[in-house]
Amino acid sequence: MPHIPIIMPQLGESIAEATVVQILVQPGAIVEAGQDVVEVETNKATMNVAAPCPGRMNPWKITPDHSYAVGTVLGSVEVTDTEAARLGLDTPEPAPLGSHADTPDHHTSHAISNERASGVEPTVRGLPVPAHAARASFMSPRMKARMNELGLHSADLAGIAGSGAAGRVTIEDFERFLANLENNPTSPASSMRVAVADAMRRSWSRPLATVALPVGIDPVLDHRKSCLLKPGPALYALRALALALAENRAPAGRLIGKRIVHPKAIDIGFAVEAEDGVLVPVIRLADQRPLADLVVRYNELVTMARQRRLPPDATGGSIATVTNFGTFGLTWATPIPLPEQTLVLGMGAGRRVPFWDESKGQFIPVTEANLTLSFDHRVLDGGAAGRLLARIATLLHEPEKL
Repeated sequence: MPHIPIIMPQLGESIAEATVVQILVQPGAIVEAGQDVVEVETNKATMNVAAPCPGRMNPWKITPDHSYAVGTVLGSVEVTDTEAARLGLDTPEPAPLGSHADTPDHHTSHAISNERASGVEPTVRGLPVPAHAARASFMSPRMKARMNELGLHSADLAGIAGSGAAGRVTIEDFERFLANLENNPTSPASSMRVAVADAMRRSWSRPLATVALPVGIDPVLDHRKSCLLKPGPALYALRALALALAENRAPAGRLIGKRIVHPKAIDIGFAVEAEDGVLVPVIRLADQRPLADLVVRYNELVTMARQRRLPPDATGGSIATVTNFGTFGLTWATPIPLPEQTLVLGMGAGRRVPFWDESKGQFIPVTEANLTLSFDHRVLDGGAAGRLLARIATLLHEPEKL
């Protein structure tokens, strides 16, 4: 009978691999078309792979906790000739070169070959390193080859005190450093933590700056009380940022070579803390939908992000991010923009502070929060960033217009 392959799908933009979390259907079981058979994890979410057609499951060619590239044959479903022909899936699964389909251990050898060929190692590995020494800017070809072998980057060498000329880190320094790591307790870095580390490493390769402005948020708090579906503070900030960028998209442009690439749409992301990392769901066309229409979608995306089940159309492609670090009790922070973005807007915790009211000639209590705007200084200067932040503050003072 024909065997229809189950292939690792493209699970999102820029996703090249996924890790098998668990096998949901055991060999020999009868499955239906579209039935979830494997749970996999990418650096963005946990998703399921479905059976392509009804039939009986063959032995799997994969192992849980191992990563496999997009396009890898994970297993196969045994179907009748009639069913395979009806689906147009009657092309037999190719056998490995040099194998014979009629040998008793054909399936076993094929599985081993597939796993060896398609299993992939994580592209970045996290190591606990102290951050007290520098002078690792120059690396010999031998050092670079050794680092590539281990999946390390120059940032991982910050904890190595070099003994070479002008403080250069030698290969001996590097190997000694690796050996000393074994004396420390370690734990494997999750795929989420590895992805965050890699994104921040790439982001920090640019000159970043931050401006800040204390903003009275009593109008926002009063407006929120009057709403049946209550928007979160970050959603107010997201909507204000979207309207400000709709008025002037230049601050959201990206510098690529000698050209600034301007955004086609005002798609804004917002940071959600997930297990061992942060996910950034995206509100599409945030400038074209009023605040009241965004609340339900925003809450849905927060829930899916915390469960690490964001759909592909809700990730990537955003031009800026909003993060509410005030939820952790922080009043001031300097968030880092994502590598593909120029801007990140931060909101701190609200505090009751005295404010001088000129009309009354006295101090009155108000609720105030710090807004921060971190940006790529190659694209934006302090003045332009300050004007954008001031415009966002003005919009927050009139939340009924959001």
